[in-house]
Amino acid sequence: MPEPTTSLMILIAGPYASGTGGDPDLMRQNLRRLETAAWPLFEAGHLPMIGEWVALPVLDSAGATGPTDPLAAQVLYPVAARLLQRCDAVLRLPGESRGADQDVAIARERGIPVYYDINDVPGVPTSEPAAADG
Repeated sequence: MPEPTTSLMILIAGPYASGTGGDPDLMRQNLRRLETAAWPLFEAGHLPMIGEWVALPVLDSAGATGPTDPLAAQVLYPVAARLLQRCDAVLRLPGESRGADQDVAIARERGIPVYYDINDVPGVPTSEPAAADG
């Protein structure tokens, strides 16, 4: 059991639309990949946050057809910027992503810690690397 830490709201940033060519199935897979970091953060006493958890319902309520709708540019990046006014840290997952890089830049400008490995987040127990198949 990890030692108690101060609860942080942590923005999980990484590829969502990048590299998908607008394919909704690939975007869902990317979102699921981002979401895999949610449980370890929550278990460590933190509040995980992913910008798409907010942006996608906002887009839907605005009548957008999805994350490739022209309205998305007015919602996706601004949601992350607004969340970063409230978040205490960013967990930047691997993969090319202009939006995630922008999140990191905003966090650094605001003096918000950026973690590149979930094991570096306070309170998250260090996990052993998975054994290689072979």
